[in-house]
Amino acid sequence: MNSLIHTFPGMMMCSRLRPPFPRLFSLRLLGTTVSRTVGVRNPNRLSATLAFEDPSAFRVKSLYELLRALSVFRLCSFPVLVNNCGKLMSIARTLLGRRGFSLLLRPTVYAQFVAGENESEISQSMEKMSLLGMRPMLAVPIEEDLGESIGEKRYDDNMEAMLECVRMSHSNAWSKDPMMQLKITALLSPELCVKLTKLIAQQPCDLDLLVRAMDGEAISFPGLDESEVTHFLYGLRRLNRIAEASVNKVRVLVDAEYTYMNPALTLVTMAMMKKFNKDGAWIWNTYQCYLKESRSLLLEALHLSNNEDFCLGVKLVRGAYMDKERKVAEKEDRLDPIHRCWEDTNDSYNGSLDVMLEAISQKPERYRIIIASHNEESVRRAAKRMEELGIDRDGGSVCFGQLLGMCDHVSLTLAKEGYAVYKSVPYGTVDNTLPYLVRRAQENRTVLQGIRKERDLLRQELYRRMRLKGRSS
Repeated sequence: MNSLIHTFPGMMMCSRLRPPFPRLFSLRLLGTTVSRTVGVRNPNRLSATLAFEDPSAFRVKSLYELLRALSVFRLCSFPVLVNNCGKLMSIARTLLGRRGFSLLLRPTVYAQFVAGENESEISQSMEKMSLLGMRPMLAVPIEEDLGESIGEKRYDDNMEAMLECVRMSHSNAWSKDPMMQLKITALLSPELCVKLTKLIAQQPCDLDLLVRAMDGEAISFPGLDESEVTHFLYGLRRLNRIAEASVNKVRVLVDAEYTYMNPALTLVTMAMMKKFNKDGAWIWNTYQCYLKESRSLLLEALHLSNNEDFCLGVKLVRGAYMDKERKVAEKEDRLDPIHRCWEDTNDSYNGSLDVMLEAISQKPERYRIIIASHNEESVRRAAKRMEELGIDRDGGSVCFGQLLGMCDHVSLTLAKEGYAVYKSVPYGTVDNTLPYLVRRAQENRTVLQGIRKERDLLRQELYRRMRLKGRSS
């Protein structure tokens, strides 16, 4: 459950040509080499409070919530269940029927990881989250891969669902500075994104071309046939409508997906940034640090935002598609795009984090980041660098993010210490959210199987309550 790119010199396609910008460049161009630094105000206190070992973080949870979390996390600790959860749920639905299956799932897995089905249920979850100092980042659980294209009418329906997400995020007083997630392949076919990725690797494209297309201008895209051009224009206008509805209201974080389509997704996202991020970072892009080229992609994005004069919002993740990426690379006889080991991915994540924090310390009004991580060491590192660089804990430029129902000992502690913390919050019916939950569980099974510390803290809080109850009886 995370969310969670090829090279940028091939990310600008069509019409007006210009030379691709350099793959690597000096941070001196961004004015981020020498940052103002201040001493950590109290490093011992920071280290102690962010050890994430205090079970009192869970005192805000009801007894039922404690027992539910312990039960769900225990099930998630078995690889055979996580690896085969899709098949097992399909069998259960066949045996129990749709209603019976919903009755089984709703109070357990669904309640742990999903906010609710309708606005009333979602509001109850969000209001409780707000009282705990955390902020919601709503996510419509719609996604596609190759072979799953759904037709223009369904893409329009998806757009309406996302416009409703914008409305809910903005109109309810759940938090200041609301955010939501967006998957471009819910509005534009994966097949077209793959074709665009191949085209822009051969010929760069001016972002202005896509901005004009978003504004309704009939644009020709060399390499696409008539039906593909029509669909592309429809898709760009759908994205434009969502961006117009959200600007100055809700920050839209665009998810990264697979490397065979990410360059096209980034191209479109950068065009949206160029149009809508003039006075603030309203459209954000996601960078997957398990990719070998992630650092250079981030540096190129910083360079592009500087040259094109728009604000840059960054969602920094480790990544969630490792197994599939490696299988596809092997099948196509190309180099594995994923870092060879966990340590290399950590270095990539921490290095990219340092780059963004340095940039933010110089120009907090132009750059923003959400540190989307369940890794405690990365969270501590980010907090320490924020102190060193004099970046406010809740100044708006830096925030943290974890998934709803997971890593609450980190989220609750950060919120208690005054950091801006968001929880990624999927919502919808059991049927609509089930494919999302299955895919996220399988993509993040190593995270799910490694939540032993959170289980231990939940148990400690449960035992504390049992002892208190025993003394009072």
